[in-house]
Amino acid sequence: MNIIGTIVRFVVSALVLMVVDWIVPGFDVGGFWSALFLAIVIAVLGWIVEGLFGKKVTPFGRGIVGFLASAAVIWIAQFIVGNVEVSWLGAILAALVIGIIDLFIPIGSPYEAGKAGKKS
Repeated sequence: MNIIGTIVRFVVSALVLMVVDWIVPGFDVGGFWSALFLAIVIAVLGWIVEGLFGKKVTPFGRGIVGFLASAAVIWIAQFIVGNVEVSWLGAILAALVIGIIDLFIPIGSPYEAGKAGKKS
């Protein structure tokens, strides 16, 4: 993935997080810059979880374990990013809404993108 593709991916992710902020109670993102930084932190945390435990236990994996991992990553990310407040219920609902949005606008796993880049 080139640098423009990466930037576009994070801007789209930030916009999705802002939509989730508007829809989900208990999920508050302060603005675009907080949402952008939150998108980066969620991607990094997801990449770490995927590297440690494999694809099935990640925010990008499918099933209940991936869903719960996604909610946990979202909840933990609030402690790293300023201007973000997420309740447990907000994290669960956000993971659900992000999962639904991902069905229509798939963003993909940063871990897989990194592995694909190394094969070239």
